[in-house]
Amino acid sequence: MSSRPSTPRVEPMPSALEAAKEVMKDSVVNAINVTATLAHNEMVSAGVGRFSRQLLFKGSVDPRLREMVILRMGWNCQSVYEFGQHTLFGIDVGLTESEIYWLTRPSSNFLWEENEVALLAMVDDLYADDCVTDGTWEQLNRHFSVSDILEFMASALQYRLVSGLLNSCGVQRDEGVPGWPAAPKD
Repeated sequence: MSSRPSTPRVEPMPSALEAAKEVMKDSVVNAINVTATLAHNEMVSAGVGRFSRQLLFKGSVDPRLREMVILRMGWNCQSVYEFGQHTLFGIDVGLTESEIYWLTRPSSNFLWEENEVALLAMVDDLYADDCVTDGTWEQLNRHFSVSDILEFMASALQYRLVSGLLNSCGVQRDEGVPGWPAAPKD
């Protein structure tokens, strides 16, 4: 895996930066740098933002499971920005700091529920080969409806796209957004 830029390759647009700060000042969402960076291309910004918001705020799947999917993809893509943002979302929907850490390790290293193991395998399959294996598909079908599976896949793949944009543009974490998780002190 190639190294990630330590400084922005695409600087956030100053006018968009100020506008994003104003819009998000009282929001749980703190995505100022990505908003101001993608503002360089209105179509990309609108399309990525719209689909992400649909998945996050209008989706029908369990938000805790959705965040597990997004965090796992952020980890697989080594997108510290994405992982940090969704650490905050994950905690907000009931993931523990310990669970967030274990999302960065092989699923066999933690006592996940069977449906959670299936989702993590789905993310790993999509990351590795852009296709869910037959075995993983069978596991998913035991636990989820087709509608839910489609939404989980769309979430994983949308955040793979977002992670690639963030990594390649060198988008830096926003103030107050955590980085990679520390190992639990159990």
